[in-house]
Amino acid sequence: MATKQQPAATQVSGDHVSGDLTARIMFAGRSSSLSAQVVAQVRDALFAKRLKPGDFLGTEKDLAARFKASRIVARDALRTLEALGIVEIRMGKGGGARIAHGNPRLFAEALAVQLDLTGVTAAEIMDAQRAIETLGAELAAENATPEDVAKLRRLLHEAEAVIGDLDEFTRLSRDFHLAVAEASHNRVLIVQLISLEHVSWPRRNVTATPKLARHIMEIHTKLADLIELHDPSGARALMDDHVKMIRARRVSEHGGSTQTSAARGRAKRGTNGPSIC
Repeated sequence: MATKQQPAATQVSGDHVSGDLTARIMFAGRSSSLSAQVVAQVRDALFAKRLKPGDFLGTEKDLAARFKASRIVARDALRTLEALGIVEIRMGKGGGARIAHGNPRLFAEALAVQLDLTGVTAAEIMDAQRAIETLGAELAAENATPEDVAKLRRLLHEAEAVIGDLDEFTRLSRDFHLAVAEASHNRVLIVQLISLEHVSWPRRNVTATPKLARHIMEIHTKLADLIELHDPSGARALMDDHVKMIRARRVSEHGGSTQTSAARGRAKRGTNGPSIC
């Protein structure tokens, strides 16, 4: 006697899922795809200057109506736009999403994390840092204001005062390099350097010596002089030599493997997972 079959919507056989589950999976995929389309359209409008910082994008309900999508799609799109830093969302009466005012520094650390998780080498980081810092020094010599020069001199004075404390001296050296980039008045270079310094600059400089600190002081002082004299070619050449020296030391500190500290930790443990100190 023939057995009564289950309705197709509830059948489960081998590798086949039920019709209901298939529909849910397909809807989830479609919802995600529609959300991505909304995000792409908003992003494209921003790049095309049809949207600008402060513009009101709307509420979840507004977005759903505008794009003829469900509120689930609109909500997912708004969350993604907020995570990307494209919109700022306020809740409650009078709330909604507005195009954000940019703050690239917020993403410098996120970029540094992704670079480290990717396993970029110390050599790769330092090569990129060399390109950024040499151009930064050149532009600093062209664009530095008296206030920029005063900041460089102040940092030199502070470094001189703590030259016996190598950890503090290392921190102030990092601040000096960043101040040179800031004196370039090129925000793209500044944010890139901040990101790379998260990966490359040591918290503790285990190979530093008083003699090396004194040598660095001399270079930094000459660099500040060249920037104050508005000598772009001189500042660029000196920074290039300086960062090449730093690169050699960073690679040496990593045992010649050129891997970043996180990458070396993962390799030592035999895992690609994150290293938590």
